[in-house]
Amino acid sequence: MTDYDAVVIGAGNGGLGAACQLALKGVKVLVLEQHNLPGGFASSFVRGRFEFETALHILCDYGPPDNRGNVRKFFDEIGLDLELVPVPDAYHFILEDEGVDAVMPVGVEEYISAVENEVPGSREPLTKYLDLCKEVLDALNYLAASKGNADKKVLRTRYANFLKTAAYSVQEVTDKFNLTQGTKNLLYPYWLNIGPPVSRLNFTIWAAFLYKYLTQGGYLPRHRSHELVSSLEARARVLGAEFQYNTRVSGILVKNGRVTGVETSQGDVFTTSHVICNASPTLAYNKLIYPKSEVPEIAYKYINSRKHSLGVLQLCMGLDAPADEIGLKTYGYFIAPHVDTEKLYESFYRCETPLVQAATCLNNALPDCSPPGTCILSSTCLIHPEAWANVRPEDYYNVKTRMAEGLINQFERATRLSIRDHIEEIEIATPETYARYTGTYNGIVYGYEVESWDSIIPRMMSIQDEKYVDGLYFAGGFSFRALGFSSSMLSGQATALLTLKEMGVE
Repeated sequence: MTDYDAVVIGAGNGGLGAACQLALKGVKVLVLEQHNLPGGFASSFVRGRFEFETALHILCDYGPPDNRGNVRKFFDEIGLDLELVPVPDAYHFILEDEGVDAVMPVGVEEYISAVENEVPGSREPLTKYLDLCKEVLDALNYLAASKGNADKKVLRTRYANFLKTAAYSVQEVTDKFNLTQGTKNLLYPYWLNIGPPVSRLNFTIWAAFLYKYLTQGGYLPRHRSHELVSSLEARARVLGAEFQYNTRVSGILVKNGRVTGVETSQGDVFTTSHVICNASPTLAYNKLIYPKSEVPEIAYKYINSRKHSLGVLQLCMGLDAPADEIGLKTYGYFIAPHVDTEKLYESFYRCETPLVQAATCLNNALPDCSPPGTCILSSTCLIHPEAWANVRPEDYYNVKTRMAEGLINQFERATRLSIRDHIEEIEIATPETYARYTGTYNGIVYGYEVESWDSIIPRMMSIQDEKYVDGLYFAGGFSFRALGFSSSMLSGQATALLTLKEMGVE
């Protein structure tokens, strides 16, 4: 029996963020990780002479030194010295049916000018639209800085439009600005990074997401995500956190509604009154709480009311020629026939030739990420778990190969580049791959869907109301900050601060 002030389950982005924040304040914290290295989705793997990213396309909310995002601020607070590299452009957007092929820059004014160049007359309504997005982001930053003590008068006066739009979808708000369809075509690519169609996607999270990217740009760790999580883990150790790998948690022990410890699959028990779980509430309430009688009925209603979001199929390719020789000139590509997000979303329920993809050429942000004379190209499409559940084991290889072929064909067709003949290494990851590697429910990468009733504001307001076991908080992509590397990491910091407050630690 070993006593800890807090135990963190899982060394993903959320768990590492929590461990660093807890250890910074001097509490005795133990991190238990089922895998043999940290990271979860934030990892990399080697095939031949290439090192591929497992999941990361772009890191949000970091920003340059003169416009620090929340992730950079967190790194500064915990004393983490890590170099991240800026991505040169916002995105390269290709709409095959509409004849759109545009590279969109970082910077609000630059972005507005680029849209105006493509769609004359869009400057004035788009400027007003992005002003609203800025207000939403400023309001969220104010709420975060207030640490639960926000002044309602300030919210009503300074951030009135934030409150007015909080309950609406992207489509409902955007339609009020009379933006042309051409402008919407250029505006909407980032919806693919969040999941739901714009008719259901909450405007608050969309506005903050979009404005952060336009003002701060995207960043990447120079040596892949493994460098990011290894650096966080090393810093947590320096601050005093303990780690145990190859250790699966089999139970969160609860008595009279209060956490009393955790038990591992090896039978070890660690006593604690505080647990931060980097696994999803779906997994925790269904499989980890022990005894089962300690799970209140409302907890099952809580997880069943939410809609599980999407998994991915990712195609990683090591190419035997430099990016510029092949014609790959930009880092991030969004490719689709159109931006009817309802139809595109419906296609995620079918394991067929993908309609839409997000692709990255890593060398155009990190030139030395692969051996000289080569480059790395990755392509991702979204899949709903219901679609993948219908794939029979004997069909697994053929289905994933057919979908990968579709991604390559679409990329070559849209960019008019020859990729296939240059493929030296190729790996296809499916929802089954992610489920097996991380243990995430059905291989889901995007957490719970962020509809207006269940977006970041309702979740923030309900943190304490939805705390069904005393001493238990959740971090990661299924938590109140929703999906994404940065959000997961910052959710760990936030839940650690809540835990410290319960401990009476300032």
